[in-house]
Formats: sequence, C-alpha cells, structure tokens
Amino acid sequence: MPLIEPLPEDHDPDLIDLIQFFRGPLGTVPNSVLTMQRRPRIARAFTELNKAVMENLGRVTAEQKRLIGFVASQAAGCRYCQAHTILAAERFGSTPERMNAIYDYANSPLFTDAEKAAFDFALAAASVPNGVTSEIAEALKQHWTDDEIVEILGVVALFGYLNRWNDSMATTLEPIGVSAGERNLASRGWTPGRHG
Repeated sequence: MPLIEPLPEDHDPDLIDLIQFFRGPLGTVPNSVLTMQRRPRIARAFTELNKAVMENLGRVTAEQKRLIGFVASQAAGCRYCQAHTILAAERFGSTPERMNAIYDYANSPLFTDAEKAAFDFALAAASVPNGVTSEIAEALKQHWTDDEIVEILGVVALFGYLNRWNDSMATTLEPIGVSAGERNLASRGWTPGRHG
C-alpha cells in the first residue's frame, strides 16, 4: 500500500498536458508523478528535469540511458524504477537479449566497451557510499566526451531521486510496468515487492 495515493491525471488542469510527456517513453503517466501533483511545482520541475536529462544530444542513445537508469536502480534496489527503466529500454528498441544480459554486462559481448564503462560508472555512482574511483572515471573518459558524461550522470542522478521517491512512497507500479518486469526481469528474481 502506498504511503500517499496518487491523484488522477486530470487533478491539475495546468499539469495535464505536461505530464502526458511520460506516455511516450512509458506508455503511461507514472504514479510517482501523479503523487508529485500534490505539490504542482515539484511535478512540473521533475517532468522538465526528466525531459532535459533524457533528451538525446550526443551519442548516448535513448536505450542506453534507460539501461544506465536500470543499473543505477538495481544498485539502489528500487523495483519500481527497475521495471520502468526496462519498460522504457524495451520501448526504445532494446532486445530481450540485451535486457537479460544487463545483469552481467561486464562479461557480455552484447555491450561495447563504451557501454560497459558507462554501466560501471552508473553502478559506482548509485552505490552508497559513492564508489566512483579514479579508475572508473578514467575508463569513462576514454569512451565518452565531457558533454556525454554530463548526460550519463544526469540519468544516474535522476534515478537516484526516483529510487528514493518510489521506495519511500511504496509507489504502486502501474500494470504496464508490472507486465514489463514480469516479462523481462522475473527470471532474475524480480517481483514488484512493496510496489505491488
């Protein structure tokens, strides 16, 4: 049971059009955003931040950003965000093979050295305490430009916010997220947990 119930999508007429943005990457407006509507400025700021972070301006693809978010969310243990990131990765063209291999990306030929460096960075940056070492940072800089590293860390930081929001709120996972989690993550032990 969620700590705070989400409000209906049409609760705030000033937010209706803005929060529909999430239908593109997720196919639904997340309950987390519907809960944020209780403070409209938070919902608006979060949605604008999400749009800015997920905008593709360099070589970091939409699919890669969602897999980076998955790695960060797995490190944090947020099952809600794991389901959302894998759902969005799927919607942005990830294959079942890549989604399954993300659990052992370091040993998978399905990921480039650049992707592995980004995933290592995401895992370390999402850990508590922060585990980014000079070696991890240097490996990242060998493959990505400074601007692209800002994009990568933007994804990790965005999901740091969401991981804490959704686990603390015990946000109920939407049916489309449950389905994506069951389809792509259950074989690795994923369940909705507190988000069911």
